[in-house]
Amino acid sequence: MAPARDRRTGFSRRRQYSAFLGYVLAVAGTLVGIVLLVVSSFNPPAFAALRMTAASVVAPVASVLDSATRAVASVPAAIGTWIDVHGENAALKAEVVRDRALLTRARILAYDNRRLRALLAIRDRSPAPVITARLVASSATSGRRFALLNAGRLQDVRPGMPVRGPLGLVGRVLESGPIAARVLLITDPESLVPVRRTRDGLPAIAAGRGDGRVDIRSVNATNVRFRPGELFVTTGTGGIYPPGIPVAVIPATGIDNVVAIPVAAPDAVDFALVEQPFMPMPPPRRAVAPPPTAPPLPASSPAP
Repeated sequence: MAPARDRRTGFSRRRQYSAFLGYVLAVAGTLVGIVLLVVSSFNPPAFAALRMTAASVVAPVASVLDSATRAVASVPAAIGTWIDVHGENAALKAEVVRDRALLTRARILAYDNRRLRALLAIRDRSPAPVITARLVASSATSGRRFALLNAGRLQDVRPGMPVRGPLGLVGRVLESGPIAARVLLITDPESLVPVRRTRDGLPAIAAGRGDGRVDIRSVNATNVRFRPGELFVTTGTGGIYPPGIPVAVIPATGIDNVVAIPVAAPDAVDFALVEQPFMPMPPPRRAVAPPPTAPPLPASSPAP
């Protein structure tokens, strides 16, 4: 059986050296402390210099240890902050989505408010508006340009009545049913609207092109120059459209005949105002039967 090892210091050279070195350091530390105590008592300036020298040596090491301690201590805080930031980011994204929906609704309400206010202003200026109705459909692919109005004879809508939007003229009622009416738009090739230029009152005709625009043709004048931005409004001639309704704007320079853009685009108008004709056409005369004539007298016989 192997002998048990002795754990005492005297049987290990390494332990002996360690114990000796510990004694030496203890004695050296004691001597240094005694020397520093004597120096601090009899020569304070020299002790202050030694203290600052030791502090200068120890300060960088203390700074490094403090930075390392702070870095280690900040790891849990950083992890917690990342988790909190991730949760807050998700909450903020959800709030942005909700706010975007609310902003969209607010914009829609603001647009409807402006449009309805414009319609109310038109209604206030109109002498006798018939009804405010909705344009529920319009033809945009064929050569003809019609729109469907969700009001008809039951709402006193009759053929020949002008239809206008918040910005300008839309067209006129062509046919009316019980609860619906068909509107001939000003962009239809069969539409002719007497207009005048607001700048100088130049008379012209706004004729539909069938492509969503109108032709402005000057009348009773030649070499008429049109400039971009010029506005044309109705004149009241013809007795259908009241005067002063905006019709079209000139987009580019032209002479005598120029393509213009309608002020009230039918595909962008949902509510429209139906008005009485400016000068209603007289009703057709009924055929009156001629008055009865007396029967002819019999011819008198000659005397015998």
